Amino acid sequence: MKKHVQYFNDVQLSKDEIAQFSKQGFFILRNILTTPGLQQIREECMQAWDAEKQAFDPSKSWLQNSLLVNIHHQSPAVRNYYFEGPLVEVASQIIGPNIKGATSQLTFKMRGNTKPFGWHQDNGYGELDPYNALTTLTALDDTDRGNGCLWLIPGSHKQGQIKVHQTETQKINQSEIIVEADDNLAIPMEMKAGDALIFNCWMLHKSDGNYATDRDRRILFLRYADADAVEAYNSRKPRLGRLVKGVSIFEDVRKFESDI
Repeated sequence: MKKHVQYFNDVQLSKDEIAQFSKQGFFILRNILTTPGLQQIREECMQAWDAEKQAFDPSKSWLQNSLLVNIHHQSPAVRNYYFEGPLVEVASQIIGPNIKGATSQLTFKMRGNTKPFGWHQDNGYGELDPYNALTTLTALDDTDRGNGCLWLIPGSHKQGQIKVHQTETQKINQSEIIVEADDNLAIPMEMKAGDALIFNCWMLHKSDGNYATDRDRRILFLRYADADAVEAYNSRKPRLGRLVKGVSIFEDVRKFESDI
């Protein structure tokens, strides 16, 4: 693979963008991927997706239909973007100097997948402490209201962590964690392919189904966290993730995926 500078555009957040993030909890970075970068990542992601996934099946769970985890294990281009791309610097400007990758996955709504995904916080699915983890969603397609773009409520991150009780059966079945929210406050996050949406771990967001008959909605989901972030739901064990910037007090984090 060629040097990453040919695939990504460098990003340095302005004071206004950082202030917007603090106030509203999100912003969109336009054209973070170059045309060759978008093409390479899309091709590698689809190779991985086609090898593991079939056509949308309404009898399957949202996980089976829409997610493919650890995509950086299968795509060198994603791995490079995840570990060395401009999102690392974005995360360090918001979180601090010590950063690890916390999640990489494909979040796809292929044509035919008209299932909505209800209001939730990403920290509801993987509660990390400190509570400053970032979700980044890089669009591999143009995303709009027709093909199931994300909706969020500006400023909703200021509510903090919303506790949602799930039974053991719901956890085993990987049921959705849905919270109450006012749809009237929501705005659509429409993006062009190659743009990236960045938002706070407490941001309330949802997505509608993909009702387009000729378009997919493919998103690369990368999450970043403080290098010393722990899993609040798992006896406060350190969240394992590649250390991408700075240092960590945890040896397991320092060693995790250091060889890839």
